[in-house]
Amino acid sequence: MHTRQEMLQAFDRLLDVLYELRQKCPWDAVQTNQSLRSNTIEEVFELCDALAREDNKEICKELGDVLMHVGFYAMFGEEKGIFDLADVCNQVREKLIFRHPHVYGSVDAKTPDAVEDTWEQRKQREKDGNKSVLAGVPSALPSLIKSYRIQDKARHVGFDWERKEQVWDKVKEEISEFEAEIANMDADKAEAEFGDVLFSLINAARLYHINPDNALERTNRKFIRRFNYLEQQTIKQGRDLHDMTLAEMDAIWEEAKRKVDEDLH
Repeated sequence: MHTRQEMLQAFDRLLDVLYELRQKCPWDAVQTNQSLRSNTIEEVFELCDALAREDNKEICKELGDVLMHVGFYAMFGEEKGIFDLADVCNQVREKLIFRHPHVYGSVDAKTPDAVEDTWEQRKQREKDGNKSVLAGVPSALPSLIKSYRIQDKARHVGFDWERKEQVWDKVKEEISEFEAEIANMDADKAEAEFGDVLFSLINAARLYHINPDNALERTNRKFIRRFNYLEQQTIKQGRDLHDMTLAEMDAIWEEAKRKVDEDLH
C-alpha cells in the first residue's frame, strides 16, 4: 500500500492531467455539467455493479472514473468562479466533523443506530440543512432505494413499529388488498396496491437489517446464471427454447439450481 504522501502526490498528478485535458483536448474542453451528467450516472452504476460482484480490480478502476468526474465538475465550478476543489474538500470535511459530535465533540453514541440518529438530527440543524424529515431523500432515486430511505428517515423521529414482528401483519394485509383488486380486474387499483405490497416488504427488509436493493440484485444475478445455463444446455442438445415445453425447461432449470449454484461455493 502507498503512504499518505504518495497518495497525495498521485492525486496531484491526476489534477495536472485533468487541467491539461481541459485545455488541450477538443472533447474535454467543451464539456459542461449537463453534457457530462449522463456519463457520470453510467460510471456510478458501473461502480455499483463492481461493488455488488466484489470485483476489487473493477472497483479500483471504476472509482478512478468517478474520481475523474468529481475533478471535472470541480473544475467547471472553478472556471465559473463559484467554487473549486478546495471548497469541495473543505465543505465535506466541515460537514463530517459537524455530523460526528461523538468523535469531535462530547456526544455519547456507542452504536451504529445511535450514530445514525445523531447524523439525522445534525443534518436538520445545519445552516442549509433539510427543513423537513423527508426533504433529504432525492426525488431522482430509484423507487426501491427511495422507499428504503423514506422509511429510514421516518424511523429517526420515532415513526416506526414498536416491534419488528408487527410488520408481517401489514405485509399480509397489503397482499390481501392486492389480491382483491386483481380479482376485481381493476388495473389502476391493483397497481396502487402492488406498490403498497412492495413498500411493506421493503419495510420488513429494513427492520430485519436487509438491504432490499442488494437482495434483489442477488436474485437477479442468480436468475441470469441459471437461465444462461438453461439456454446453453438447450443449444448443446440442438434444441430451441421456443419449441420446448415448460416441463422440459423446468427439468434443466432444476439441474441449473444444483450445478450452477454449487460452483459458487
